[in-house]
Amino acid sequence: MDIIAAYREVGTYRGAAAVCGTTHKTVKRIIERALTADKAPGRKQREHNYDQVAGLVTGKVRATHGKISAKRLLPLAQAAGYAGSARNFRRLVAQAKKDWRRDNHRGRRPAVWTPGQTLAIDWGDAGDGLHVFCAVLAWSRFRFVRFADNERAATTLAFLAECFETLGAVPKTVLADRMGCLKGGVVANKVIPTADYVRFASHYGFRPDWCEAADPESKGIVENLVGYAKRDLIVPQAPFDDLTVANIAARTWCAEVNTVVHSEICAIPAERLVAEREVMSALPSLRLAIGKPRITRKVDKLSCVRFGSARYSVPTQLIGATVAVVEADGRLLITDLATGQIIADHTPVAPGEAAILDEHYGGPRPAPRRAARARTETEKAFLALGPAAATWLTGSAASGNTRLAGDLVELAALGAAHGEKTLVAALERATRFRRWRAEDVRSILAAGAGTPQPTMAGKALVLELPTVPTRSLADYTLDKLGKPIGEVS
Repeated sequence: MDIIAAYREVGTYRGAAAVCGTTHKTVKRIIERALTADKAPGRKQREHNYDQVAGLVTGKVRATHGKISAKRLLPLAQAAGYAGSARNFRRLVAQAKKDWRRDNHRGRRPAVWTPGQTLAIDWGDAGDGLHVFCAVLAWSRFRFVRFADNERAATTLAFLAECFETLGAVPKTVLADRMGCLKGGVVANKVIPTADYVRFASHYGFRPDWCEAADPESKGIVENLVGYAKRDLIVPQAPFDDLTVANIAARTWCAEVNTVVHSEICAIPAERLVAEREVMSALPSLRLAIGKPRITRKVDKLSCVRFGSARYSVPTQLIGATVAVVEADGRLLITDLATGQIIADHTPVAPGEAAILDEHYGGPRPAPRRAARARTETEKAFLALGPAAATWLTGSAASGNTRLAGDLVELAALGAAHGEKTLVAALERATRFRRWRAEDVRSILAAGAGTPQPTMAGKALVLELPTVPTRSLADYTLDKLGKPIGEVS
């Protein structure tokens, strides 16, 4: 109770002292001072051991916008004459920061979201080399979470496209921090998006928006989602075996959290999305190709494509068509542009070499052939004798027989004299013994059928023996011995 009020009620010093829990001398001193000045005496300001450095601390806190710590300020204060404890100095710095924040409030206010207006996105670290992509539709609080092993632009844009397909529509604005995969530069605090991001935004019809640098509070709605996904999805189920398992878990988790009542809006996000979708833009009819453009090649007349100064075969049905070439896991994959089906799988080869698969050409490579083609009537008549004539002609030409044309005329005459069948047999024998002149064939024909027929070792020897008269064993009985052969029946 106030001492002056207690004195006025009780009327005595000792009575007021008993009520206020002090001495009568203190009551008397206060009452006399109050009667003299006709007002209650002010409390005397206590002195502190840091008063001499209070101005230094206030100036440093103002210069650093309240960011400097007492640990950094203490050496400066000690150099300026402060001799107190570090604990007492921290009280001074804390009070100075409190005063600065009160006078320099950032003017934050609760966000008021418009349906179909804003989609906030952000990346988070999921540990074990995994990264988590989070997106939340601001008004309906519909959440989208996926995992990846990188935070590159192609991955970010692919997840953003998948998010639009999950929402079934496109919001007017996509809010992101100044992530390097989407930021091309900053000039006068204006963020310049990359060309790929501009092309992506133009295709889907939204406006890229950026929060201030080092200001996560400006997109706290998605920052909260990143933390929620880590606590409720990653921590209970990690570690994940691979990305497929992780993304299956993410889809299941999103389906769960989007169908329960949200604590902030007291509504179910999936149901609210149905109403919000009506004021959002429609999805484009085609999905944009994201990432580096595919490498294409035209199949040449050899049924091959060139890549890295080497040739790679494809099925002959694709001659003249354009195909895509992809390098993956140490293999060179050639795919159909329309369907994406793999039509050829090769091991990369060095420049100048060729990777050929026999099945692309209908079988193994045939041996080189230089077929004999008749032009004159003599040549046509000789080759009409069959394969034996063509084989002898090829061997005779290879032996350097410059008189081969005249030999064919002579052989035609020999064929007319001995018959085609006998001439063909002579040509086969001449080929076997490498006799390539017409005189050689004439010698073989002159020798006739009694010429020896040598064979290779191990093969059957077939000889034409002379025929002799034969008789049965009954002609050799005792009663017929001694009779002439003609008398024996």
